Amino acid sequence: MKKSSEVHRHTILIANRGEIAIRIMQACQKLGLAFVALFTEPDKHSEHCVLARRLGGEKSLFRVSSYLDANEIFAVADESGATAIHPGYGFFAEDYRFAKRVTQRERKLVFIGPSWQVIRELGDKINTKRLARKLGVPTVPGSDKPVTDDLEAEAIAKSLFDFQQEQGVNDPVILVKASAGGGGMGIEEVSDMDKFRAVLRRIKNYAKRQFRDEGVLIEQRIFDFNHLEVQILADRTGQNPVHFGTRNCSVQSLGRQKRIEVAPGFDPTSLRYAFDARKVLEDITEYSLRMAREAGYDNVGTWEWIVSPTGHPFLMEVNTRIQVENGVSARIASIKGKGGVDLIAEQIRVGLGAPLGYSQNEIVLNGVGLEYRIIAEDPDNKFAPWVGRITSFSWPELPWLTMHTQVPTDREYEIPTDFDPNLALAIIWGKDLAEVKARGVEFLNTLSLAGENASGEALKSNIEFLKRKTETVLVF
Repeated sequence: MKKSSEVHRHTILIANRGEIAIRIMQACQKLGLAFVALFTEPDKHSEHCVLARRLGGEKSLFRVSSYLDANEIFAVADESGATAIHPGYGFFAEDYRFAKRVTQRERKLVFIGPSWQVIRELGDKINTKRLARKLGVPTVPGSDKPVTDDLEAEAIAKSLFDFQQEQGVNDPVILVKASAGGGGMGIEEVSDMDKFRAVLRRIKNYAKRQFRDEGVLIEQRIFDFNHLEVQILADRTGQNPVHFGTRNCSVQSLGRQKRIEVAPGFDPTSLRYAFDARKVLEDITEYSLRMAREAGYDNVGTWEWIVSPTGHPFLMEVNTRIQVENGVSARIASIKGKGGVDLIAEQIRVGLGAPLGYSQNEIVLNGVGLEYRIIAEDPDNKFAPWVGRITSFSWPELPWLTMHTQVPTDREYEIPTDFDPNLALAIIWGKDLAEVKARGVEFLNTLSLAGENASGEALKSNIEFLKRKTETVLVF
């Protein structure tokens, strides 16, 4: 394990854009680390480019044709003398082949994230489910391996329908998935056994034709669930992972994309639940740590959970990267009595080999954090992205508010059409749920955001949607 003085010798290549690139630069500055950043032509007016020049000078910024061109990224690493790569989120963040290449190329670099072996093992949903079941961690009921035998498939399907009826589900549904598929391809819902056989044949034929693999996965379809997460961090020993609590990410778009996150994940002190909410939070935290220890998890990561209306938690997946909403968990945390936790800085520090330096009992969680994702979109039209120019963007400076954005506040800004129209993240703290909700609405009411498209039509954003949803956060 490296000493902190050795960590300072590194130069971090930030292989990402926008708001997360800015946060990584700020974390590097906090740690006394040099960095280099990337940009593409559509991003040349982004604030991440402005900040890179301000903190590191012109030599800290490199233009590339694509954030997804690994060869270009390595060329910049070599030219700049970078010693480590931080992938942010998205792009290469959970690509174990890229992480492996980073660490095994002739001029070896450090990958700021879990080891490639961990990314490979926990990035595979089937492997994750098998590990969970081995450790007694509840998973979404269903197969934990590709099924090819029709009789075995029917037996699994029948057991899932029976399970849902036992849970009081009036209209049980199961999912049949092509195990080699992805991105929503090769998935159908089935509501009874008679239809199941026909769907099974159809999915198997589709999978064989598309992927040359007729294996299927059969899982329970869970309705009306809450989406919870557990934030985990460990150093390179992989021996003593710690958690930074839970968060609730149930306010989402139609496409299951998160819009509001709240930490902690439930609030039994002010809301009534049909189950022991405190125990659910304790259980999913303990389950997540159990898996992290077994897997030798060695950086930042998130365990994602589904909680049913009856309070049954089911592990959905593990995200082997920093997540957009890491800041809302950090906002309610202190380490050894010091607030202002920066999980990205912690990720970089331990990723470069420094010991964690604290134990679970030295992490204290206090109050409630709320994060808004401010997006140029039309929630009333299936969350369709809005394309155009931001003409003004400002907000009041408040002690309980943190803003992360790549959008300039001193000039107009054309939203790049190459990426999702995410504008900012607003993180708000309150001593309790009532206070954080009131502060959230106050912020949204005082936020100034305006723009127009090529036809002169006014900006569409999700501000009003966020206001409406604030009232019922954590209600289940």
